[in-house]
Amino acid sequence: MVFITIEGIEGTGKSTQASLLKSYLETSGKLATLAVREPGGTLIGEKLREVLLNTQHEPIDPWAELFMYEACRAQLVKNVIRPALDLKKVVICDRFVDSTVAYQGYGRELDIKAIDILNNLATGGLAPDLTLLIDMTPEAGLKRALNRINRKNSNKKEDRFEKEAISFHQRVRQGFLEIADKNPARVKVIDGSGEIPLIHAQICDIIKKWGRLKTL
Repeated sequence: MVFITIEGIEGTGKSTQASLLKSYLETSGKLATLAVREPGGTLIGEKLREVLLNTQHEPIDPWAELFMYEACRAQLVKNVIRPALDLKKVVICDRFVDSTVAYQGYGRELDIKAIDILNNLATGGLAPDLTLLIDMTPEAGLKRALNRINRKNSNKKEDRFEKEAISFHQRVRQGFLEIADKNPARVKVIDGSGEIPLIHAQICDIIKKWGRLKTL
């Protein structure tokens, strides 16, 4: 039916907003909705996620990192996303191909043309209908991420990407903004500096104006 992705740097609250959007579509629009995440979403994908984000493993070569992301994506698209879309569900994915271009292309400075080829192979040509890019400065995003980690009773630990230098995160953000600039019809940039309800309100407004989900 409709494929929506949510993108952004670390600490922008993508997972929270994906959950809120799912509830909004199901409650206000009475739409069958599935939320998934990358990397992950399948048994194989979740195992690879643990490898990709774990700081205790040996350093991962950037190309090896890219190939693992693409393997996760291929599995997720074939086994979860496409079947859900065939059932006329709205699929919300926390990260997708734009994250790979931003993180591995701009952040790791790998060949973006090669990444585009691999993305297309892994997805079988599947592209989002709408992408919601939650934007904020890397400094603010990393501060939010660290605050969540330090919160009392939190089981979360810093992952490999949260430990990267600020220059890496600045390149990633620039990558996302350039993707948005090149794809204005698909990618909608949202100010992520506000509180959770305000960001959610911006997303709901975009969904209503978008017009693809007529019941809202």
